[in-house]
Amino acid sequence: MTRYARLAAILSQRIEQGLYPAGDRLPSVRALSQEHGVSISTVQQAYRQLEERQLVEARPKSGYFVRPRRAPAALPAVTAPVQRPVDISQWEQVLELIRSKPRAGLIQLGRGMPDIAEPTMKPLMKALRDAARHGDLRSLYYDSIQGVSALREQIARLLLDSGCRIDAEQLMITTGCQEALSAGLRAVCRPGDIVAVDSPCFHGTMQTLKGLGIRALEIPTDPLDGISLAALEMALEQWPVKAILLTPNCNNPLGYIMPEANKRRLLTLAQRHDAAIIEDDVYGDIAYQYPRPRTIKSFDEDGRVLLCSSFSKTLAPGLRVGWIAPGRYLERVLHMKYIGSGSTATQPQLAIADFIRHGHYLLHLRRMRARYQQNRDRMTDWIMKYFPAGTRVSQPRGGFMLWIELDEEFDTLRLNRYLEQQGVQIAVGSIFSASGKYRNCLRINYAAKLSAEIEQAVLRVGATVQQLMAADTLARSD
Repeated sequence: MTRYARLAAILSQRIEQGLYPAGDRLPSVRALSQEHGVSISTVQQAYRQLEERQLVEARPKSGYFVRPRRAPAALPAVTAPVQRPVDISQWEQVLELIRSKPRAGLIQLGRGMPDIAEPTMKPLMKALRDAARHGDLRSLYYDSIQGVSALREQIARLLLDSGCRIDAEQLMITTGCQEALSAGLRAVCRPGDIVAVDSPCFHGTMQTLKGLGIRALEIPTDPLDGISLAALEMALEQWPVKAILLTPNCNNPLGYIMPEANKRRLLTLAQRHDAAIIEDDVYGDIAYQYPRPRTIKSFDEDGRVLLCSSFSKTLAPGLRVGWIAPGRYLERVLHMKYIGSGSTATQPQLAIADFIRHGHYLLHLRRMRARYQQNRDRMTDWIMKYFPAGTRVSQPRGGFMLWIELDEEFDTLRLNRYLEQQGVQIAVGSIFSASGKYRNCLRINYAAKLSAEIEQAVLRVGATVQQLMAADTLARSD
């Protein structure tokens, strides 16, 4: 553990024990430097870490103060999906969401977009411009089917933070995480196979399974700890599950981080039943805690975990640069990549490699983790203020998505139709299920800089929910 991490842990413990009550001014940087015999920069780094964890706040010309504790919102219930393999539906609702383009007068609360307007993105834009301006012909060539080696080397270095030691030759660059997941599934499964998934599950994963003719077996999922291992074990004993596909770190849409012990137990279950694990870690780098959580892949000793990720959520989706560490399935995944899309575009790979190499990526992550955590708290406050009593809200530990659960009889498909007439779009809950469950749920994005305009959009969502609920109550009483 680094010196600043040790100091942050000491201060965090004092805050938790009430030695520094909420609202109290914390010791000055200079005082802590003298007390603990560390440098000024070490204390500043410790305070930055505590800021990222929302334990302290800096006030201009006043120092650091303990942040007041927020009363948590009620969590969504543990999910109870149909526990048998099903064919996937909901394509029409997904298509409606992904066809929507940014336009004047429309506030898109449903799309999985990061904030791309931060100043920490400027060095990446410069790297992209430089590659074009200087006429670097490398960016117009085909590169290796595995991707640009400079980028794979940088990703291998970044993976150390997640507990993984993976050689660059064991990595493959893909056109976004979606292609990584698709190539991984095609490498280990055939049409008609069964894949166990957490539930709710990212709609892109659902539709990939649908397109490949693979049946989904949804497993009950806890909003804090993730997939139920007891239910998964029963499913593995009852059904010939070929693979387990899940997002254990900063899950989309629930936002949980699976405890490390559960990750180990899940891997043991997969080994016992000889199932592959396809791990989607696309949000792992923007976990609010630091160091970031370990991946299941970091415990993998026999190569059965296919780790997938991309820069679509940490940088920008338009770059279309992802990657996969396929373990024992490398040759089969390479073949799926070759027959699917061939080499990934070279220019953005070179620019991202340059961005990481010069230290800009880690600086960007640090800024975005703090921003997204602050946005989560503000968005949650707005939802509790404007939505009906009894609304349940997830408590994401990373990423930028909130999962909201309304009254069991409520229909968010109907809600979305009303909202689009008011210039607001949400992601309806049913697209996150193979069988169309979660019609009473919705997902909201809080990545963008929160403004009065976005607050008004949240108010309109809450007010429309209240109106539709009141109309339904009146109709039932007639």
